[in-house]
Amino acid sequence: MRKILIIGAGKSSSYLIKYLIDKSTTEQLHITIGDLNVENAKKLVGKHKNVSVIHLDVFNDESRTEAIKNSEIVISMLPARFHIEAAKDCITYKKHMVTASYVSEKMKALDDDAKANNLVFMNEIGVDPGIDHMSAMQVIDQIRDNGGKMILFESFTGGLVAPESDTNLWNYKFTWNPRNVVTAGQGGAAKFLQENQYKYIPYHRLFRRTEFLEVENYGRFEAYANRDSLKYQSVYGLDEVKTLYRGTMRRVGFSRAWNVFVQLGMTDDSYTIDDSENMSYRDFINSFLAYSPTDSVELKFRHALKIDQDDIIWEKFLELDIFSSKKMVKLKKATPAQILQQILMDKWTLSEDDKDMIVMYHKFGYEKNGQRHQIESTMVTLGEDQTYTAMAKTVGLPVAIAALAILNKKITTPGVQIPITKEVYQPILEELKDYDIKFSEKEVDYLGYNPLLM
Repeated sequence: MRKILIIGAGKSSSYLIKYLIDKSTTEQLHITIGDLNVENAKKLVGKHKNVSVIHLDVFNDESRTEAIKNSEIVISMLPARFHIEAAKDCITYKKHMVTASYVSEKMKALDDDAKANNLVFMNEIGVDPGIDHMSAMQVIDQIRDNGGKMILFESFTGGLVAPESDTNLWNYKFTWNPRNVVTAGQGGAAKFLQENQYKYIPYHRLFRRTEFLEVENYGRFEAYANRDSLKYQSVYGLDEVKTLYRGTMRRVGFSRAWNVFVQLGMTDDSYTIDDSENMSYRDFINSFLAYSPTDSVELKFRHALKIDQDDIIWEKFLELDIFSSKKMVKLKKATPAQILQQILMDKWTLSEDDKDMIVMYHKFGYEKNGQRHQIESTMVTLGEDQTYTAMAKTVGLPVAIAALAILNKKITTPGVQIPITKEVYQPILEELKDYDIKFSEKEVDYLGYNPLLM
């Protein structure tokens, strides 16, 4: 039996584990799952004969190295900052490695060692990053192979709630890490390229500069800019492109309402609030508003943000119950962002019957024979339940398919890498179609830049 070690059995690992178990007999696999919470892992695997579940602390050198030594390939589903210890062991004991995380500087520093030992260290092979890379490069390579010259590339991804579970005015629920949602866009201005001009959007304006997108059968969406859209410009071979923009998708209207929290300072994570554990939600909101001996918190809120009483945006805040004097924060020395996260989790946590949805949208502009052309490519995937979510599906399946391809020597190019070569993306995208993860592409009239972003 060929041995695969999976480190981490969190929410994104359900499809990964199921895929490998389903393949374990025909592919002669034995899967070991190492996690701090053994019981959670056992729930995902049952009593399958080709699976073992062990207690594994990635910071315990003895248990980590023993598990890695006894495997042929290591899949780390831990947060990105925890990969490096396992990665170093993979170099020492000559094991391939796969992660869904962004390539860190520490991981990148292992490239020479990985190549010297003929090891594949595949990273960014989840959904975003991952499926976005592969689906984009497939079309970009096709355009180039057919004599076209890329002049525009835009890419957007959203982790959203499925239409049948969309039951609030924000058209949003948490389908992934709530903290990442609350702090999204912070840490520097968003940077992108528009018609050969560098553009910057500071955080306080980020959610008022949006692009609108149409996805067939799913309606209209909006997108706000990622922090650095130019991160993959050279990686994708787009150094001469005129427009390059990457963003996060939400339903239309979300960003305008979210901007209110930004303007008030409620997404700030840089300081703590005194006596926060004794605050009501109403007290928390009031702490950001001017003092008035006569005006209510609601009136001050609307006046400060210039919100009319009959504006739908006002209904969105009422729906969150943020003016409640009965609901308590109960978080000691909490930051505004932490308190806002708690408030939102009251209303935006998926219920047992809710399903999530992943939406991806690419726009490709290119020149060929003196003519400008544009291709739109979209993908929508729906979750099944709270275990087999769309997020787990689109993160876990590419990881699993890549790991098996490496084990079967179908992916052989060594080094620390991301999935942008035909060797990697062609077979993975083809197999993902079997799991209803597929893109719909169509030629449209070339529109060029979006004036909303100028």
